Amino acid sequence: MEERGEMNSGNERSLWLVHNDASGSNDRETLERMSSGCADCGLRVAYRSTFPDDDLPLPAMLDAAGIDLVAVFAGDGTVNATLAALSGWGGQVLILPGGTMNLLYHRLFGDMDFEEVLRLAGSGDLSVRRPGIISCPMGKAYAGLLAGPGTSWNDVREAMRHADVLAMATETREAFIRTLQDEPLRCIEPELGRASGYPLLLLDPKDDGIDVCAYHAETTAEFVDQLLALAKHDFRQGPHDHLGKADRLTLGSTGAHEFGVLLDGEPAIAEGATTFELSTCEVDLLAKPGND
Repeated sequence: MEERGEMNSGNERSLWLVHNDASGSNDRETLERMSSGCADCGLRVAYRSTFPDDDLPLPAMLDAAGIDLVAVFAGDGTVNATLAALSGWGGQVLILPGGTMNLLYHRLFGDMDFEEVLRLAGSGDLSVRRPGIISCPMGKAYAGLLAGPGTSWNDVREAMRHADVLAMATETREAFIRTLQDEPLRCIEPELGRASGYPLLLLDPKDDGIDVCAYHAETTAEFVDQLLALAKHDFRQGPHDHLGKADRLTLGSTGAHEFGVLLDGEPAIAEGATTFELSTCEVDLLAKPGND
């Protein structure tokens, strides 16, 4: 539920906090420590929304409340939903590392400590960026997009995240089967990599193009490497090749059928050959100083 805080005092900057109880770092103690850290840096949590139980703040709601800063303390999936809801808004968004991988946070801030980011946000010393993102018919990806039968490995990662041993065993078996038997995915235009395709393609948005990497867990050794990458909470670290970079590319399964997609970790289905394009984020994001 959205909660209204106390009135502003001094030079504090009020913000609307979005968090997700299911995210990797969103236990009550961590949230309280984060709120205290904000207060110490001149930032006041005036309103908060717990996603998905509460509606996300919309531009009209924020403007009516006099709020020009939204902080998202959650994983990449919740960040994705929040940025979609705020598209076109005139305020600023501060991404904080409240999930498991926090890919967009690291894209914006590198290896900066969470506390340092809060301090610079409070002093107004962060840069403002509208980074390159990926747009497709299924939505937008701010941190990265995965496509192909290998997206089934995400279910293994989720089972590991929840320490569900039975589900992990089941999903690992399913991931093996799908990676080996489902139709591979290939880059149709431009022609990147092998025509026979790959079980998993990663599209990584940069400001100057979309980096394309191919993952190929096709042998026993590569499956073991993939499981080790999962144990480190990032199956993107598995065995892969860099295929190139493009502003626009079309992917399709070798059998011209539908294929699975993960937009910032959130599942979707591409109904057939699909075009993915570099576009620009439609809201201002705070970032590491000089990173604009």
